[in-house]
Amino acid sequence: MLTASARLLSLLSLLQSRPHWSGATLAERMQIHPRTLRRDIDRLRQLGYPIHASTGVAGGYAFRAGRALPPLLLDDEEALAAAIALRTAVTGTISGIEQTAITALVKIEQAMPPRLRPRLEALRSAILPTDQIGPLVDAGRLTTLAAACRDQVQLAFDYTDREGQPSSRQVEPQGVVHTDRRWYLVAWDCLRADWRTFRIDRIASAPVVGAHFAPRAGPGDGDLRRWVARSLSLGQYPDEARIILHAPLAALRQRIPASAGVLEVVDGQRCLLRCGANPMGSVIYWLLAMDLEFEVVGPPALIERLRETGERVARSLTARPANGWPAA
Repeated sequence: MLTASARLLSLLSLLQSRPHWSGATLAERMQIHPRTLRRDIDRLRQLGYPIHASTGVAGGYAFRAGRALPPLLLDDEEALAAAIALRTAVTGTISGIEQTAITALVKIEQAMPPRLRPRLEALRSAILPTDQIGPLVDAGRLTTLAAACRDQVQLAFDYTDREGQPSSRQVEPQGVVHTDRRWYLVAWDCLRADWRTFRIDRIASAPVVGAHFAPRAGPGDGDLRRWVARSLSLGQYPDEARIILHAPLAALRQRIPASAGVLEVVDGQRCLLRCGANPMGSVIYWLLAMDLEFEVVGPPALIERLRETGERVARSLTARPANGWPAA
């Protein structure tokens, strides 16, 4: 005889397996009296499961969509399918769902019984990722980092910075952020006593989980995605470019990603763009490609570089003959 809790779980699994059950068939399948079935249905409703009852010849019970999502029961095949789909979403090319997919993947893999893990790894290794822009990041590593953020446990790993310099890090992870086609770990660096952003594809070793740590307030205003974007646009280069763009803020936010620079309102028709000024040639390229009126406020080296670029373009135009072809 099943305990009451086990019986409720078994009943819930059956209700989710098909759109409609007759009361008699469901009671027979559960091997319980119809009165016990009705009491169990009432208990599931009290727990928030939207179970609809109907009377008559075709009456019975049906699991219906509700106002909130209650816990779902998945069999082995469904759990594997969901985990593989989420892994594909995390590191695939579908934009806008990466952050949600990684939290859902952490929950499913944490609850997955050990017997399913070898099958999950076999399926993962057999599925080849599609081509994408940006570095590939292993979904298993992402789930390890996201789980460490959730559980507030320290991590130790080897890291290679953008200059190729290796280092060993011990951190208190705060969050995992996806922006500009890359994944980043935001963490408190214990040795440097400051917040740091780590590109996850540059983590050179498997993270080692350590002791629990006391939570601390996150960097900035708590919006990790905005903080990462700001650190990427302003923190990577020694000089900061300041450029007034002749376009409204709302229009420019549609064209300039947060990781490219910080936009501030000047007036109704102009904005100030602050971004890293190195390499300056790329800044000039994007300024010209945007096809906007602009004014470079600084730094002086960028103004001089832009002046030289303008003179070079002017020389290329005055040196051409009227027919557009170079002289023989």
